[in-house]
Amino acid sequence: MLCPFFCGARKGDDTVPTSITTHTTTKGKQVLYWASTGFAAFGLAAIGIANLLRVPAIVAGLVHLGYPAYLASILGVWKLLGSAAILSPGQPRLKEWAYAGMFFTLTGAALSHTISGDPMANILVPLVLLAFVMTSWALQSARQAVIASHATARQAA
Repeated sequence: MLCPFFCGARKGDDTVPTSITTHTTTKGKQVLYWASTGFAAFGLAAIGIANLLRVPAIVAGLVHLGYPAYLASILGVWKLLGSAAILSPGQPRLKEWAYAGMFFTLTGAALSHTISGDPMANILVPLVLLAFVMTSWALQSARQAVIASHATARQAA
């Protein structure tokens, strides 16, 4: 008897999932990777542009946290470069550095807001963005595996 939830695997069968299940899982991971990467890159790029434009709320927030106003320009450049790095094809070492920079920037922002006694919403914004960044980072290997399998298939053909 076929179990409808396992793409052809029999009920109670402990065999390796079928290729349909594996393809669906890989495709799902790839979609989740691109969704999280796109959201992280868009969020960081938008904040980076706001930093570079020295939007008054951004500068006021930095000063409130005890940082100099010129830090907005530095962070803006880094966020734009990081966004470009995680969206660029290849460059695994550059991407690792970008993900690390995003991790330190976003955890530093959350900790700065926490120590300053800011409302929970100010603390959660960088942490939610960090969740998208970490999801993107964790699923990057799935994306690389898909790319490698396509390259292998092209070579075999």
